[in-house]
Amino acid sequence: MSKRTHIASGVIGALALSATSIAFAGPLEELQNEERKIQVAAAQSQEKINNIFEQSQELLIEYRSVVDQTENLKIYNDYLAGLVADQQRAIDSFQRQIDSIDDIKQKIVPLMYRMIDSLEQFIKLDVPINLEERLARVERLRDLMTRSDVTVSEQFRLVIDAYSIENQYGRTIQSYDGTIDVNGTNVSVDFFNLGRTALMALTLDQQTAYVWDNEQRQWQELGGEYLDSVITAVRMAQGLVPEDLIKLPIKAAE
Repeated sequence: MSKRTHIASGVIGALALSATSIAFAGPLEELQNEERKIQVAAAQSQEKINNIFEQSQELLIEYRSVVDQTENLKIYNDYLAGLVADQQRAIDSFQRQIDSIDDIKQKIVPLMYRMIDSLEQFIKLDVPINLEERLARVERLRDLMTRSDVTVSEQFRLVIDAYSIENQYGRTIQSYDGTIDVNGTNVSVDFFNLGRTALMALTLDQQTAYVWDNEQRQWQELGGEYLDSVITAVRMAQGLVPEDLIKLPIKAAE
């Protein structure tokens, strides 16, 4: 072949190759575009999957939290139910006590009246220490028993207090002023009592002393040999002189 023929063949081959490249360029580009679309769609799908997974995890956490709260609420409800049951038992007990109040009143009110009567009788038969004060206390108790603004429990407490005060007179050493009846005449005196063992009276001029005879229910004048002792006893009870041994006319128990 001639040189010109070789050149012509080369030109034709180049043209043929170029035509082939042009023929394949269109489908390849379309294929690449489709592949990119697939990749984009796949990425979007993966993102959706990730979002769904995250949402499912959040829902799982929320579910577990709700389950825990439900368990806690059940435990707390059981606790409240126990408290309510205990309160109901207390209410039932209080109601039974309330229902029994009327029955208690029916029994205790007559008892208190008998106690007041017995207290008054005891005072009148006892050594007359602070006699007016003690009888006035009894009268106050009788007045309280008729008052609607004083509860039964308070009335009973005051009756018991009166008995307690009476009990203290047996252990008290004291001196106080007052009057005694001597042959129909009221005489001002200073009293001295050694518990319920002895009750004596000394005239204000300290010239005469008396002793109470509980069997005879009257005052008896003491002899001069006891006058100084009674004066000392009164002054001891008043805190004017130190306590000391003294001779007093005490009647021996039979």
